[in-house]
This record gives sequence, structure tokens and C-alpha cells, in this order.
Amino acid sequence: MAAPGSDTGEFESWLNDRLDALEVDREVYGAYILGILQEEESDDEKEDALRGILSAFLDEDTMEDFCKKIINQWTDHCSKSAVKSNADDAEVQAIASLIEKQAQIVVKQKGVSEESKKRKEALLAQYANITDDEHEDEEEEPMSAAAIPGNEKSLFKNTNVDEVLNRQKQKREQAREDAQKKKESDKMQREKDKLAKQDRKEKEKKRTQKGERRR
Repeated sequence: MAAPGSDTGEFESWLNDRLDALEVDREVYGAYILGILQEEESDDEKEDALRGILSAFLDEDTMEDFCKKIINQWTDHCSKSAVKSNADDAEVQAIASLIEKQAQIVVKQKGVSEESKKRKEALLAQYANITDDEHEDEEEEPMSAAAIPGNEKSLFKNTNVDEVLNRQKQKREQAREDAQKKKESDKMQREKDKLAKQDRKEKEKKRTQKGERRR
């Protein structure tokens, strides 16, 4: 299960330190590992996906231990984030309740002011002292946040959420693609190194055999 919210800074800092210690590209592998943890549902699925990426630079024994450390650290981060999210939700609810009460007070005061305005207009009209400017000033009512239709606010909020989710999805997909390319490149380099090492051994073996024949 993904961590509540999007604040993964503390976990990313921990992960980057571990990747730096392994001399691994934190930009590529860090983003890919984070995407796996946020998308996969169960710990087994997370571990399988992590093995696929970590096998590029870790042996079997080291990889298993590293996978468990990552998942444990992520689980701990999710728990802390959930507690913080619940506290934030309670604060938001309290603010929303206060705004609603203030909006009700504004509506009530507006009703009273309408009656007062009518009495004033009648009195001023009786003495023929009312002016157009005064009329316009009295009729103007400041627009409050409560006047914004609920469906428009909801649409604005939903649009922002969709944009953020899309950007996060694109970032994870790009990170996955970069990590795969990096993994293939590392694998090719290891094969080249392996072949070069075997070639050196063969040459050394031939030189040794040639020296023995000369004796």
C-alpha cells in the first residue's frame, strides 16, 4: 500500500544514503525503487520487483537483506505518515467547521442588514435626500469565499489532484525506463569485463606454457 500523501523526503534520504554507499546512481535507481514501493500492494510483490532491479548490482545474499531493509523502512515511514495525515485531517475538519459557522453568521447578518437598509431608504426617500451613489454603495455586498459554488470548488480541487497524479505517474514511468536502460548497460559492461578477464587469463596461460616449453 502506498504511503499516505506524497511526503517521502525522510525515506528518500535514507534510501539515497544506502545507494551512495553501494556506489549506485541514486537518481535512476532511487526513483525506480520508490515507484515500486508506491505501486505494488503486498510485501511479496514489492520484494519480487525490488529483486529485479537490485540484481543489477548486488549478489543474492546481499540483495535479500537489502530488500528486507528497504521494505521495513518503507513500512515504518508509511505508519508515521498515516499518523501525521490523521492529525492534519482533524485540523482541516476543524477549520472547515469554523468557516461554515462564519458563513452562517454572514448570511444571518445579511438578512438583518437588508431590513435595515429598506427602512433607511424609506426614511431618506421621505425627505428626498437619497442619491444614486448612496444607493449603489448600499446595494454592494462583498463577495465571500462562501459565495463560490461548491461544485466549482470541487472541480478545481479534482483537476489539481488529477494533474499531480499524472505528473507522478509520468515520473515513475520515466524512472522505470531509465532504470531498465541502466540495468541493461551495467549487465553489458559486466559481460565485457568478464570476457576481458578471461582473455587475460588465456594469454597469461599461453605465456606460461610457452615458457615451460623453452626450458
